[in-house]
Amino acid sequence: MTAITDMTVRGGDGSPVDLVRYAGKVLLVVNTASKCRFTPQYEGLEALRRDYADKGFEVLGFPCNQFGAQEPGNAAEIANFCSLTYDVTFPIFAKVDVNGSSADPLFVELKKQAPGFLGMSGIKWNFTKFLIGKDGNVVERYAPTTKPEDIRKDIERLL
Repeated sequence: MTAITDMTVRGGDGSPVDLVRYAGKVLLVVNTASKCRFTPQYEGLEALRRDYADKGFEVLGFPCNQFGAQEPGNAAEIANFCSLTYDVTFPIFAKVDVNGSSADPLFVELKKQAPGFLGMSGIKWNFTKFLIGKDGNVVERYAPTTKPEDIRKDIERLL
């Protein structure tokens, strides 16, 4: 099992980002989209970040266009939308695939550590959430329908 914080991803500008910078923190990794019925969850995700950032918590957003083409924008458009519409201050990384042969290695590892319902590893839709403990491993996987505020107690327990 590879710790999530031992991995490297692409930042919104395409440059490599070593997730070791988040080592020792509790993380919520989310595949996001700007034109999804769950998009208003950005507000709740940002509220979690603001409430717990000073205690060692961070939200990491990964735009994905695999579900209904609901994230058609480029990196600048996505960042602008998140900032202007939901006042998002947590990092929004480069657009990724979360399923299939071109799935980003981060999401391959997340799904390996936390298979979905009935052991099905594939991500079903945007706003699937993975809660990562301070050790860099997945503690829990949440469905897209799980609201960010419903994760608070789990975050508090890990902090």
